[in-house]
Amino acid sequence: MAAMVGDVVPEIALVVTGVVVLLYALFAPRRLQWAAAPLAAGGVVVSAMLTLRRLASGSQRLTFTDSYAIDQLTDWGVLLILVATLAVIALSAPWFLRDPRHGEYYTLLVFSALGAGLLAGASDLIQLALSLLLSSVTGFVLAAYYRQSRAASEAGIKYFLLGALPNTGMLIGLAYLFGLAGGTTYPALRDGLSASSPALVVGVALVVLVLAFKLGAVPLHAWVPDVSQGAPAPAAAFITTAPKVGAFIALARFVDIVPPDTVGWRPLLAGLAALTMTLGNLAALWQDDLRRLLGWSAVSQTGYGLMALVALQRSELAVPSLLYFLAAYVVGNVAAFGVVVALRGRTKREDYRGLARQRPFLSAILAVSFLSFIGIPPLAGFAAKLLLFSVTIDAGYAWLAVLAVVNTVVSVFYYARFLAPMYFAPLEGRVATLSRWSSLAAAAAGAAVLAVGIAAEPFVRAFSTAILLP
Repeated sequence: MAAMVGDVVPEIALVVTGVVVLLYALFAPRRLQWAAAPLAAGGVVVSAMLTLRRLASGSQRLTFTDSYAIDQLTDWGVLLILVATLAVIALSAPWFLRDPRHGEYYTLLVFSALGAGLLAGASDLIQLALSLLLSSVTGFVLAAYYRQSRAASEAGIKYFLLGALPNTGMLIGLAYLFGLAGGTTYPALRDGLSASSPALVVGVALVVLVLAFKLGAVPLHAWVPDVSQGAPAPAAAFITTAPKVGAFIALARFVDIVPPDTVGWRPLLAGLAALTMTLGNLAALWQDDLRRLLGWSAVSQTGYGLMALVALQRSELAVPSLLYFLAAYVVGNVAAFGVVVALRGRTKREDYRGLARQRPFLSAILAVSFLSFIGIPPLAGFAAKLLLFSVTIDAGYAWLAVLAVVNTVVSVFYYARFLAPMYFAPLEGRVATLSRWSSLAAAAAGAAVLAVGIAAEPFVRAFSTAILLP
């Protein structure tokens, strides 16, 4: 047992951090609630350092009776989640500074990050279910954290109601798969799910459905724009970023153990990718609210990411392309939301007219994140899409790659609807900013978009050693 506990020291560090921050928030006076943010940030940094140490060891195995995967895919996923969490903490500190009791918010962030990280390493259906519930329950509260805000309450309720059905369905699917395979661990499922049957199809479909919900994929995507618009801006940045990393890796692990000749999961994922990216881009065309546009953009980005899963077992670059896409998406999405936070929640398209004349630095960060989402070199999104298109063609789904190119062209129009007036329209009124810390956090994320793009080759080389366990 001691050896197994040592395998999950980074996760234990997050548990300890969450408990310490919660106890501090409960007993600290209101004037000292701000200190919960550096406490949470310190714990996240410690967990990240421990994860880097585990990653450097090169260990790739299953632990806790095959229920948790300790491999480079898990470690890279956890690192991306922790980077997003640290950036969101930096954005949240000035945003919630005047909230009299906001220390508990950081506990929710830490535990939600823990749930997303456990989701990335889940190699057992029960572990998958518990991780999903931890990530979802904390996410529901984060979305509705502003108790007196109608928009936040509506976002939280929609998120909760849309999540209740697939989470319940997942338990039914778990029961089906357990009955067919005689076990819940992925090795047992891989060996036991050899014969095609209607029960197998139903079980796999229900598990894929709940993970599609976490990803914000069709048909359970409607919560993403609502949460992006209604939740507190830093919380929206987190909810649309960190859980998605864990869900992508969890879905990759799950479908990898299902024989494609028993359940046609590859055409299913290809169809989900096509519908998700197309709907996300088309819906974003008419958005005049930046946060809602970022929500629909997150939906479309999910469609692109699903292309890497379609290529599993058919392209050796499928896993590296998934990890690199997630890295590009995390820094780009956090940078875009960081600009919204730094501008005190400014979100209407009219509010961005002439912004570059008074706030050129923040305008450049927003432009960099948008151009990365489009796929303009040398930004991170360019190499990410190039890899995704390549592995999709290798997998024999050239039509999906062509559709992705068409969707990329469509996305230029709705991003340009914000960028064009921001740079070429006259300035209207004075533009206030939240704090220096929020601007620095947004700047760090924007710089990361450029750095990840320039260093694409080293990143892909590092990701290429990651394998899918079991």
